[in-house]
Amino acid sequence: MTRTIPPDVVQSAAGRPPRRTGAKPRTSGSALGRSDALAGARSGLSPARLAAAVAAPMTCRQMDGVIRTLRRAAPRWRPTAVAEVAAGRPDPFRVLTACLLSLRTQDGTTREASARLFRIADTPAAILATRASRLARLIFPVGFYRSKARTLRAVSRVILDRFGGRVPDDVDVLTTLPGVGRKTANLVVTIGFGKPGICVDTHVHRISNRLGFVRTRTPEETEWALRAKLARRHWIDYNDLLVAFGQNVCRPLSPHCSVCPVSGPCHRVGVTRAR
Repeated sequence: MTRTIPPDVVQSAAGRPPRRTGAKPRTSGSALGRSDALAGARSGLSPARLAAAVAAPMTCRQMDGVIRTLRRAAPRWRPTAVAEVAAGRPDPFRVLTACLLSLRTQDGTTREASARLFRIADTPAAILATRASRLARLIFPVGFYRSKARTLRAVSRVILDRFGGRVPDDVDVLTTLPGVGRKTANLVVTIGFGKPGICVDTHVHRISNRLGFVRTRTPEETEWALRAKLARRHWIDYNDLLVAFGQNVCRPLSPHCSVCPVSGPCHRVGVTRAR
């Protein structure tokens, strides 16, 4: 029986929100502007739900301080596997490929599988020239490796046929590729192209709520709440910063609050046990 890749963590049929280039960051998430309300409508969230999501106790100014502190601490933590791929060679197709491999897979496995694959094939044409069975062997033991091998070939075919071999740099267009949801699309846009986007995985969803910056129930809600509240200058590295923080300090169960560099401003929402 053929196994299919589970849907991306953040799947949405909604379009991207209107750009707010040049807008001044708010110091509080208590009020929504017209563009934010429109973003909520386009995401499927009602204006009331979006307003409740951003009306969390931590202000934008406090979050600015949290991010500055985390950036100072980040050199002590190992970057994510996808960030390391981008640092080695900032090629959007390699970033997209690493993102697809990373779904439901630990970072250590993703690093090794990406390295093996890229030694053989790291372009859409090279992927298509490699049989799916060989791709599967190269990327094993990533989760759903056989399905992912077929997905890599399908994505490569679309990129060659529809986009002239170039990875699109738009979130909405990227989500039309096989196996690509909003989480992957946002990560490719931010890490692969250096353009603003907000990639929300389980770490970003959990920590944004635990800090008290948003009040959301799902990663999808978190993405749209962050688009409405988080200063745009933080969008590009927000995912990589919070994922590394979550893997090393702010663990899902029993976080290391005693050594946390942002324990002061953190509201510890939902934390019942800590170290």
